[in-house]
Amino acid sequence: MHSYWNDWYFAWGWFLWFGIIFLAFSSIGNWGYTYRAHRKYDTAPSARALDILNERYARGDISREEYGRLKTEISST
Repeated sequence: MHSYWNDWYFAWGWFLWFGIIFLAFSSIGNWGYTYRAHRKYDTAPSARALDILNERYARGDISREEYGRLKTEISST
């Protein structure tokens, strides 16, 4: 009668299962890292520049003409 925990399964079977578990965790970790990295760098830099420009205009640091000129420059890039 063969038992479930024979020598072959105990030796090589555990390596197989640990390998599968390791690959699963590393794949999930890699997906999480790349998702966060792409999310961080995929935003348009012009959106942040427009926010800064709007803040400067709201504070009165720049005139209306300069605001219009800078806005067209930022939007064109």
